[in-house]
Amino acid sequence: MNNLITGIHHVTAITSAAQTNLDFYGGVLGLRLLKQTVNFDAKNVYHFYYGTIPGTPGSVITFFPYAGLTPGRHGKGMLNTTTFSVSADSISYWEDRLKKYGISYKPLRERFKNEVFIYLEDTDGLGIELVFNDNDQREGYSNGFVPKQHSIKGIYNVEIWEEGYERTGALLTMQLDHKCIAQEGNRYRYAVKDEPGKYVDLVCTPESLKGLAGSGTVHHLAFSTPGAEEQLKLREILVNRSLNVTPVLDRNYFTSLYFREPGGVLFEIATAGPGFTVDEEEAQLGTALKLPSQFEAERAFIEASLPVVDFDKKNFN
Repeated sequence: MNNLITGIHHVTAITSAAQTNLDFYGGVLGLRLLKQTVNFDAKNVYHFYYGTIPGTPGSVITFFPYAGLTPGRHGKGMLNTTTFSVSADSISYWEDRLKKYGISYKPLRERFKNEVFIYLEDTDGLGIELVFNDNDQREGYSNGFVPKQHSIKGIYNVEIWEEGYERTGALLTMQLDHKCIAQEGNRYRYAVKDEPGKYVDLVCTPESLKGLAGSGTVHHLAFSTPGAEEQLKLREILVNRSLNVTPVLDRNYFTSLYFREPGGVLFEIATAGPGFTVDEEEAQLGTALKLPSQFEAERAFIEASLPVVDFDKKNFN
């Protein structure tokens, strides 16, 4: 039987400033701005999608920029770190690049005996890791700032802090098609398949404070499902587990449903399609503000309410 869940779809986080977010993810990290649209639940707030071409599930991180928002706090009940995959021979390149732009990072570390990574934070304090490996066959994207051989290939894993792993682990294994494939100390790794873009790490941190929402924190983790039929099957499974699941919502580039896992993290189930080229050609992705049809009549008002940003403000070579 084919899995209803095929891996990570995307991670969505919160930032306090649209321009600095663009500079960091599009400039320093060299990701492609795949889509500039608005938060469908708050139309005066941007929604930026970054990733690789053409923005396939597992390669995308998105942001809601709320100007001047109070910083959040990493802690239990939160996805605290999103890890990106780069080539094993890119260590020196990324250490030098981060130093060039004044971004602090922790010294190179290793886990699971073969996973070498560095930890850093973006301009809001969001936890980011770069994992250096030769296991990722996905193709990176070069926007002219980061050479293709050193570019980010997509999400490698996500790290969720929990009081204990058992209840969330049971949800992942019993309802969401994952298996526990590795364990090291207080870290439990789950995956639908043992490959980058599909790893969910539960880290038991009972001594840590509960996380607080705000800038520099993750809003939700989205899992990918092939299509509408599988999504509805998953909804039925989750409702039968007595989880409070939303109806299916149209997000233009996929449809979604949401629920909170036992530790408090907001999970999303998103369809793999129709994808980001539904309203833009691949070569034009991210170059214009795209609005869902229900907002088009208000375009002038929405554009006037959004902060002015410069997508070509700096040279990040």
